Amino acid sequence: MVVSYLPSQTPSGVSRLREEELVTLRGDGIGKRKVFERIYDYDVYNDLGEADSNNDDAKRPVLGGKELPYPRRCKTGRPRSKKDPLSETRSTFVYVPRDEAFSEVKSVAFSGNTVYSVLHAVVPALESVVTDPNLGFPHFPAIDSLFNVGVDLPGLGDKKSGLFNVVPRLIKAISDTRKDVLLFESPQLVQRDKFSWFRDVEFARQTLAGLNPYSIRLVTEWPLRSKLDPKVYGPPESEITKELIEKEIGNYMTVEQAVQQKKLFILDYHDLLLPYVNKVNELKGSVLYGSRTIFFLTPQGTLKPLAIELTRPPVDDKPQWKEVYSPNDWNATGAWLWKLAKAHVLSHDSGYHQLVSHWLRTHCCTEPYIIASNRQLSAMHPIYRLLHPHFRYTMEINALAREALINANGVIESSFFPGKYAIELSSIAYGAEWRFDQEALPQNLISRGLAVEDPNEPHGLKLAIEDYPFANDGLVLWDILKQWVTNYVNHYYPQTNLIESDKELQAWWSEIKNVGHGDKRNEPWWPELKTPNDLIGIITTIVWVTSGHHAAVNFGQYSYAGYFPNRPTVARSKMPTEDPTAEEWEWFMNKPEEALLRCFPSQIQATKVMAILDVLSNHSPDEEYIGEKIEPYWAEDPVINAAFEVFSGKLKELEGIIDARNNDSKLSNRNGAGVMPYELLKPYSEPGVTGKGVPYSISI
Repeated sequence: MVVSYLPSQTPSGVSRLREEELVTLRGDGIGKRKVFERIYDYDVYNDLGEADSNNDDAKRPVLGGKELPYPRRCKTGRPRSKKDPLSETRSTFVYVPRDEAFSEVKSVAFSGNTVYSVLHAVVPALESVVTDPNLGFPHFPAIDSLFNVGVDLPGLGDKKSGLFNVVPRLIKAISDTRKDVLLFESPQLVQRDKFSWFRDVEFARQTLAGLNPYSIRLVTEWPLRSKLDPKVYGPPESEITKELIEKEIGNYMTVEQAVQQKKLFILDYHDLLLPYVNKVNELKGSVLYGSRTIFFLTPQGTLKPLAIELTRPPVDDKPQWKEVYSPNDWNATGAWLWKLAKAHVLSHDSGYHQLVSHWLRTHCCTEPYIIASNRQLSAMHPIYRLLHPHFRYTMEINALAREALINANGVIESSFFPGKYAIELSSIAYGAEWRFDQEALPQNLISRGLAVEDPNEPHGLKLAIEDYPFANDGLVLWDILKQWVTNYVNHYYPQTNLIESDKELQAWWSEIKNVGHGDKRNEPWWPELKTPNDLIGIITTIVWVTSGHHAAVNFGQYSYAGYFPNRPTVARSKMPTEDPTAEEWEWFMNKPEEALLRCFPSQIQATKVMAILDVLSNHSPDEEYIGEKIEPYWAEDPVINAAFEVFSGKLKELEGIIDARNNDSKLSNRNGAGVMPYELLKPYSEPGVTGKGVPYSISI
């Protein structure tokens, strides 16, 4: 029996070995790391660009430091650039400690190999057959053909003989004459309702039950104003006026009453994006605005979009430009302008989802927790054993992302609206928005005005929107996780003084704050670590981020974004009302549908993203779901074994709770004709692209 020991309780014969192992894992910080090593150390993100390239478009700034704060990544020790000694050279090998690499015997390696195959075989093959990278889709049937005809990729099967087996959903052998075809399966969204993406009610519903339920906020002040410098960015006042809102909500109430009664909500990408607008607009094939989108909470408990404001700051000799669009402009011109404005907002939300809600807040922010756990917590420490399942394979998938996904000119930069500023933008969001304490789900909801503390309500919170599927299911899962962590922590720390006297635990938490997230080291909101309750809060937050949070923003990607008009990743044309020439306006008036198609991603952008989202949404056959199988270390202790049985049982109950909610006709945000049920936080799933299932860790 392998017993878990706190440092002070370790048998004397083992204590020295325990300390020596940690010294080995920390390394000496010198030299290039080799594939067989097990050394965990920190570095900044200085390997995303090609610093020695003669092409300025391949260079990227270092992320991590005062100017561009960022979490730390695992140090590889690769040589520094000759032209920029602050940057690291790139290579085809990205070191991760060997204990973090995908296991050869676990089929989670299938997921890793699938991502690798799409990035290194399918995407290059797509690029090779595209004659014009800026070519858009000529009509909507051409988009539909991706799902019923496919894209020919000649010779791909010959070059990658195992590709049919690795990505069977994507690569098809349809006939003798068409052996290598990229054929997408219809996403669940369009299977249920082909035209749902076109409807405002679905646009609003997905802010609560879609891919990015983390951005919607309560409007707490009126009128809306920017906090940016008006000397640089123009007048701060929004043009979404009291009169416009009251016209849209009819006889319900005044704006002041709507704010007071918590009826107005906002997707606010104005201040975050506006400093990047002019820079992005200099790039070819991307048009950016700052945006605000206002929603009204109807008596039926659903959100109704009221207005979209798009803003361009002053540029050259042009003053600030901003315009407000409404869904109820009762003429054809206004209706098409609204659809175009929605496409811009959806591209903002798609980029924020991928860069911030997904990459930054789960993958990127978790890596320092993993490094600190291995450097400071012995493998026999009970907290190490509690966290270990939640860290499996994350560093490997992050290394793969740095190699070919978030790197200079990688899939993200070439297909999402910020272009070469994409990961830099995630750094700005990290500096402005990220707080460890608000990564806990209850505190996150409170910070966005979506909940207030109320001891008389379930989970101790009263939601501002009662039918908020992500929050409803997430809070149940949060409580289940917290109870499991509470039982575990209280078993190993029956006395409060054991927390402060645990030198490994204190060093672990100190290193996370001061090194792994060192650019935030002086923030006042970091939790203290003095009592078991402090530890319970910290651990629950970490395991929520790696399990529930990641599942909610990852495994529905193909279901919701596989049909890209529902979530375009870039808007490629400006609004027709922004300084149009007579010729441009006439073209829009004569061909508004073509204007919308031209605004959408190009053919190569769309197909690359669709291929990536398909594999990122895929569960491998041996996925390790929370509470499904007990870890050997936990099973050896009768108390922990019993606590796990409770944990597992509660998760099975959650499956039934979610099924019942999805069948409740009163819950319009998850039930109705053609409406996708909200299953992203259902704990278990069969293999494949299912839109449900919560693994322990960020393994894809």
